[in-house]
Amino acid sequence: MSFKLVENVKEAKRPFVVAGPCSVESQEQMLDIAQSIAKNSNVKLLRGGIWKPRTRPNSFEGVGGIGLPWLVEAGKTAGLPVATEIANAQHVELALKAGVDVLWIGARTTVNPFAVQEIADAIRGTDIPVMIKNPINPDLNLWIGAFERLAKANVKDLVGIHRGFSVYNHPKYRNAPNWEIPIGLMEKMPEIPIINDPSHICGNRTDLLSIAQKAMDLNFAGLMIETHPNPDKAWSDAEQQITPDNLQELLNQLILRDEVLEEGEVGFLELQRRKISELDDELFQLLQLRMQIAEDIGKYKRENGIVILQSKHWHTIVHKQLAKSNELGLSEEFLRIILDAIHQESINKQNSVMNF
Repeated sequence: MSFKLVENVKEAKRPFVVAGPCSVESQEQMLDIAQSIAKNSNVKLLRGGIWKPRTRPNSFEGVGGIGLPWLVEAGKTAGLPVATEIANAQHVELALKAGVDVLWIGARTTVNPFAVQEIADAIRGTDIPVMIKNPINPDLNLWIGAFERLAKANVKDLVGIHRGFSVYNHPKYRNAPNWEIPIGLMEKMPEIPIINDPSHICGNRTDLLSIAQKAMDLNFAGLMIETHPNPDKAWSDAEQQITPDNLQELLNQLILRDEVLEEGEVGFLELQRRKISELDDELFQLLQLRMQIAEDIGKYKRENGIVILQSKHWHTIVHKQLAKSNELGLSEEFLRIILDAIHQESINKQNSVMNF
């Protein structure tokens, strides 16, 4: 009987944990790590990279197909189903033949619709569960498109993995979390459970707990955490892997909150949400009035031969409003996003009347 991924994720006590090394290195390594993490009741799936897409050549790119029996044997010995990453039809064929229970599509593959379609075609007709990591760039539709391609191939057992998004020289993260993207996936595809991958977001061991905690607070279904018997000697991504003991410690420190509220708490939250809803209505009405004024300004500019963008005036507005951030208790980053969105919509309104 095949492993039912979504069913197990939904039935498991949060968090559903996927653990194991970044890369399968040897038979001994896999037996060691599998037996160690199997002692952790939250660990429900053993992961191990067989093929590793690396940024530059001459890096370790995985042991290849020779490691598949090591991964599968380790899982059977420890009583855990196993998962590995695939990037093309050949990988799918080899993984299925070896008896891998779950496949995942990596971020570098999700970004390429042709590659995702090739994988979907190769999986068609099987009942293998598939996890899909977000694409390396922050594009929600591209991520959704990958799920749609698998669904059209009649692959029904699908889970998302949020592993962050590639940015140049981020001061804190290896891959910026951009939480709004997985939240958007939850909204668009609520039937898809989402697992967070703190290892690839952080790129280090230090910040794993803070990212894992935020994922739990956002009601993610689980975590994928790279775990190695001796992380410092790992053949790939050594800095972000932890030992099985460290994994247990991290999970013990998580604060898990319920989605379902006690009866007395519902009244309070409903009252506060009603207040927010009323404020939102007022806010959008004010924005509507603002855009009507922007449109009137556009007509005036058209009639008097004035360009739409007034850079000096806009700079003054931004500087004035951002200076209020501390007073308002709002971050400058948040205010800037709001200001930029309002400004762009105002430009759109003015542009619509400028050359009609």
